[in-house]
Amino acid sequence: MLGGNGVMKATLEAINQMQTDGVIGKYAIGGAVGATFYLQPAATLDVDIFVTLPTSPGGLLLSLAPIYDYLKASGGKVEDEYIVIGDWPVQFLPPSDELEREAVAESVSATVEGVQTWVMTAEHLVAIALRTGRTKDYNRILQFIEQDAVDRGKLQGVLERHELASRWQKFERKYLGDIHE
Repeated sequence: MLGGNGVMKATLEAINQMQTDGVIGKYAIGGAVGATFYLQPAATLDVDIFVTLPTSPGGLLLSLAPIYDYLKASGGKVEDEYIVIGDWPVQFLPPSDELEREAVAESVSATVEGVQTWVMTAEHLVAIALRTGRTKDYNRILQFIEQDAVDRGKLQGVLERHELASRWQKFERKYLGDIHE
């Protein structure tokens, strides 16, 4: 899904340029596209980009308007909650809590089609999926486990820091049986 056709390259180059130009701060790819860095690609329609936004002195409200204005001026098209960059619908999401802020801060460098980008760690992707708790999120978590794509020790640390350890125990009982390491 992420290779070959150059479509993702244009999208990531535009996002990196936004960062260079100060429109956004640190960012990380999350969601289904983020998971493809660790797992076999899954069908997805959009790219979730978690971004820190520059804040103005005294400004308490976050606004995505600078992102949309910047990208529209560069040829991006707004479609519902997305802005299409290259051919990819992109949803920009300010981190909504400490887990997402940590996931952006601890994101890892990756290269896609020759473009350097940032992606959330497997452990943060699993923790966010667990917290979100939809069926497709649980399926993705199972993929991480089955493909041995997550460090269980690091995951435990993330889960404990963000008060998700009991939710993980329930997930393990329901989906993994009584498997304990």
